[in-house]
Amino acid sequence: MLTPLAMRLKNVNPNYISIASLILALIAACLYFLEWSLSLLLAAIFVGLSGFLDAIDGKVARISSKASKRGDFLDHVIDRYADAIVLGAIAVSWRCQPAIGLFAVIGVMLASYMGTQAQALGLAREYRGILGRADRIAVLVVISLIQYFLEVTGSDYATEIYIVEMTLIAWMMVYFGLAGNITALQRAYTIWKSTT
Repeated sequence: MLTPLAMRLKNVNPNYISIASLILALIAACLYFLEWSLSLLLAAIFVGLSGFLDAIDGKVARISSKASKRGDFLDHVIDRYADAIVLGAIAVSWRCQPAIGLFAVIGVMLASYMGTQAQALGLAREYRGILGRADRIAVLVVISLIQYFLEVTGSDYATEIYIVEMTLIAWMMVYFGLAGNITALQRAYTIWKSTT
């Protein structure tokens, strides 16, 4: 699905696409920090666009024969910064408790670290696990849109879900923390079995 658009962008330096994805993630992070409901809708859009650019930069690099270790490295660095900035902004926003946000950031960072650690050991990058980056972006966009809808309709569920007074965004961060750490352990186990 990305190939036709990547073909149109083959004259664009893929590193610029990666940098653009980081800029969009920064904008999304600022929007998550704001307290007005419309910011959630805009944040979801910017996260989706950032994720889209992150998905297409590598495709453009391969199509244009500009793929390089430096570009791959830049892509990974930008991905980690984008993850940390967006989740960090959610963690310190009114929609999430900081401890839950920290748990989510740790889970996501460790899952990503384990994936690249396989490469550092000379193995193929490890993508397996229950929470990959594309999954996380999709969940983030969908949950943000649902939270936005709950807030603009004045639903009680905008500020509390079930027994604990937590927003849907906060529950999403709990999921990111749990699934991220499980993914990190899955990847660590796979890497451990592959090494001697």
